[in-house]
Amino acid sequence: MANTVSLVTIHMAASLDGFIARKDGRVDWLDTSDRFEGGETMDPERVESFLQTIDCYVMGSRTYETALSFEAKGFGWAYGDKPTFVLTSRELPQIRDTVRFYSGDLAQLVNGRLRPAYRTIWVVGGGMVSAECVRLGLADEVCYSILPVLIGDGVRFFEKLDTDIPLHLAEVKAYQSGIVELRYEVRGVAASRGTIQ
Repeated sequence: MANTVSLVTIHMAASLDGFIARKDGRVDWLDTSDRFEGGETMDPERVESFLQTIDCYVMGSRTYETALSFEAKGFGWAYGDKPTFVLTSRELPQIRDTVRFYSGDLAQLVNGRLRPAYRTIWVVGGGMVSAECVRLGLADEVCYSILPVLIGDGVRFFEKLDTDIPLHLAEVKAYQSGIVELRYEVRGVAASRGTIQ
């Protein structure tokens, strides 16, 4: 059955100064020890329930390689059994049947293949993929999980945007871990497609 309403969300965990990884790709700074007593908890059941609402993931090759390294270190595969589309022109190991590699036009993938088939599409990395999604008008919203750390230099959340992208702040949440999550609607995009309730 064709999907009539879909939502493309760009989600990234980043430092307060806007970096998603160090220049060499390391994300060792993700493990912070901050504590904010007034924040919400992220208990495993709540996280799992939320993850069930995501229908598929899109990521770049470096994000995929980071996910593979996390799995090799015993942290598991973060994307469950959901279809995961990896944008790459390189040969990469296919570690499970749900991983699909794509090399081609990003707009064709999102609008031609994913929107008709999936209701909630999450773009989870990296900086160039995120920038291309907003540049092409493919993203409906941006979720920015800000970690309580400054790392000074690295890979930016959005690499090389060449124009302003107006956003509307739709939601703010603070967690006991010190993470602040901001959800922005991309102006003009979500309204033109309708929103998912």
